[in-house]
Amino acid sequence: MDVEARNDSPPARGKAMRRLLVALNCGMLALGATLGPLMSRLYYSKGGQLKWLSGWIQTGGWPLLLIPVAAAYLGRRARDREGPVLLTPPRILLAAAGLGVVTGADNFIYSYGLAYLPVSTSAILISTQLAFTVFFAFLIVRQRLTASSLNAVALLMVGAVLLGLHVSSDRPAGITRGQYWLGFFLTLGAAALYGLILPLVELAYKCAASGSRTVTYALVVEMQLVMGFFATAFCTIGMIVNKDFQVRAPRVAYLLLLY
Repeated sequence: MDVEARNDSPPARGKAMRRLLVALNCGMLALGATLGPLMSRLYYSKGGQLKWLSGWIQTGGWPLLLIPVAAAYLGRRARDREGPVLLTPPRILLAAAGLGVVTGADNFIYSYGLAYLPVSTSAILISTQLAFTVFFAFLIVRQRLTASSLNAVALLMVGAVLLGLHVSSDRPAGITRGQYWLGFFLTLGAAALYGLILPLVELAYKCAASGSRTVTYALVVEMQLVMGFFATAFCTIGMIVNKDFQVRAPRVAYLLLLY
């Protein structure tokens, strides 16, 4: 029995670690998805105008991913000194770079739309990305449609339509009707674009897992690191072109402190 317990303990530890990582990532995602729009809306309500910077901050924390990537690298080198430096194939890293650029564009579109919408409206509109994700997942990765997913999609789309019928009721002070509609459609477009990005990322995972490779946590983090870097680089170029670095430093510091 002792031998059986010892043999079963490594898989048990691995399963517990996977659950811990999933819970940790879900918690960070929930925290960012909740506080991020609130902080951005607070920034705009205080007179902020730097939309490129607001988009930049959404992926500006990508260097933190260097920690798990470095830890995974050191672990692999300790076990196999002749092993590859990265788990992700070069062609998949190139695809991740392209997805990162698209993610940066999506962040900017979302930040631009949020400047003209209240958080409640923006949150409901951006949640319609589930509908676009289901649609594109069906086309790209052949994700099976279920009754529950279709029901959720229908409810979200009805919510978006109802918001469009009550334009004047929740428009922020100082925002014109035209600006509100611009923010409305930009946010809806950001949801659609992000709904396309997620199935493409899933497709990249499937391509990376072809052959003898498996999709490990280290491989996922490597891809997210590349995507975060290129998304941030895209918004950085936008800030340079828009001359955002010429604004007063306190305004930039204020937005950075909010996040």
